Amino acid sequence: MIEIFTELWLGKPLWMWAAFAGIVIVLLVLDLGVLHGKHKEIGVHESLALSAGYIALGLAFGGWVWLELGQQAGVEYLTGFLVEKSLALDNVFVIATIFTAFAVPAAYQHRVLFWGVLGVILLRGLMIGAGAALVSQFEWLLLVFAALLVLMGVKMFKAPAAPSDPLESPVYRWLTRHVRLTDGLRGHRFFVREPGPQGKMVLWATPLFMALLMVELADLIFAVDSVPAIFAITTDPYLVYTSNIFAILGLRALYFALAAVVSRFAYLKKALALLLVFIGGKVFVAEIMGWEKFPAVVSLGVTAALLAGGVLYSMYRTKQALASGVR
Repeated sequence: MIEIFTELWLGKPLWMWAAFAGIVIVLLVLDLGVLHGKHKEIGVHESLALSAGYIALGLAFGGWVWLELGQQAGVEYLTGFLVEKSLALDNVFVIATIFTAFAVPAAYQHRVLFWGVLGVILLRGLMIGAGAALVSQFEWLLLVFAALLVLMGVKMFKAPAAPSDPLESPVYRWLTRHVRLTDGLRGHRFFVREPGPQGKMVLWATPLFMALLMVELADLIFAVDSVPAIFAITTDPYLVYTSNIFAILGLRALYFALAAVVSRFAYLKKALALLLVFIGGKVFVAEIMGWEKFPAVVSLGVTAALLAGGVLYSMYRTKQALASGVR
């Protein structure tokens, strides 16, 4: 029986995958069943404390990866974690717009985010598994990913800062034509049984469920950025998946801390755009220079510098704007 856990799966022993899965399950059970068993609004102080805990846990896991798999793997994990965490921050802007559009009360937002993140974990697993299989067979796909990242970075840099209205999206309009939707929220429920057009009791979806679908759709769109980005940093499926999931797990807690101050990070999107261009560009540089891999320490340093610069510049510019408004 013990021998089974030492067998390799996607390049790593099964016990390493099982340990990671166990951590994720414990966190999800604690989050929904213990910390937030009742529907209530999460305050900023609680959100910051939970966010700090998730970040500390993600960094601690990175330290364990460093000790277990070596410096190269440790630096690649930390770079991936930092990139994915930053891209998740951009997701906060979109989620805030979705909750506003569907008038989701703060007390129910955690429920939507919990099930949304659970769906993300499964979706990212499928996408990363498919990506790892393809890259292992066709290494030239990394150049395709790199070109995609550069194009998306340029597009993100030019894009307007404010997210589009989710109620105007073609997907939402299609859903409203094909799904029975209640005229308002029904507490924390995603589905309810109510009389239909002919008086018979039928199943209706609530706006809370539509908000959940739009959150999942938003992550699917963001995955087009994040999955190629992490593969451009490392092709190790274990590092790719663990850094992705640890970055996403804290998104719910981080949302409640940042949702009220997203306007203070107006220039972070520009920094993320430059980061995508850098990550994609370094793959081409490594190919031209004939390097087997772009130096991981350099990637980590540039990533940290770009993100810190984006945050600090945002805080500086928005502080100036607030000061001008006061005057």
